Amino acid sequence: MVVCDADYNFIFVDVGAFGSQSDGGVFARSSFEKMILRNQINLPPDDKLPGTDKTFPYFFVGENAFPLKRNLMRPYPGRSLPAAKQNFNKKLPAARVYIEKYFGILTNRWRILHTNIQVSPKNVDKIVLATVVLHNYLMLDKTCGYFEGSLVDHEENGVIIRGTWRQASESQPSIRISHANRSSASAFAVRDESTNHFFEIHS
Repeated sequence: MVVCDADYNFIFVDVGAFGSQSDGGVFARSSFEKMILRNQINLPPDDKLPGTDKTFPYFFVGENAFPLKRNLMRPYPGRSLPAAKQNFNKKLPAARVYIEKYFGILTNRWRILHTNIQVSPKNVDKIVLATVVLHNYLMLDKTCGYFEGSLVDHEENGVIIRGTWRQASESQPSIRISHANRSSASAFAVRDESTNHFFEIHS
């Protein structure tokens, strides 16, 4: 399990879980989950939403496998949803796709991740962590040739060009979905307020 920022850097990594484990289960046993529950993550203080006087918390974006928390948003479940909730569910993946890009870039640059690594499980964890650390280090210098604009989706003459990261990403197994943990009333309130905000500015 990983957490990333908007600059193609990994900021939290948890490796070593068995492939049969759900993403929600890995999250539930991670130190990151405990830090969220205990409000120990150094997030910026609540701030006003653009164009409003509403004070709002900063939050991470996850998918259905993760629990809904005040600082961790996930889509609304179900299919027959009101227009505002459908709009929210469309907006959230636009931010979450960064994770897919990161994995695509990582596997594109570190080909060892394309194969079964024939070493002990303990050393596999070390190899994966090493690629992540090296990725973050090389991302510090955008001129070193490690990161190229063609790796990510970009616009040329008004046309969106698919990044080459997708070639690596599409060959990887899809993310599993599992049931999330019980969420607090404040988490539901944050998601509903986000939904209303997105719907208002696009209606």
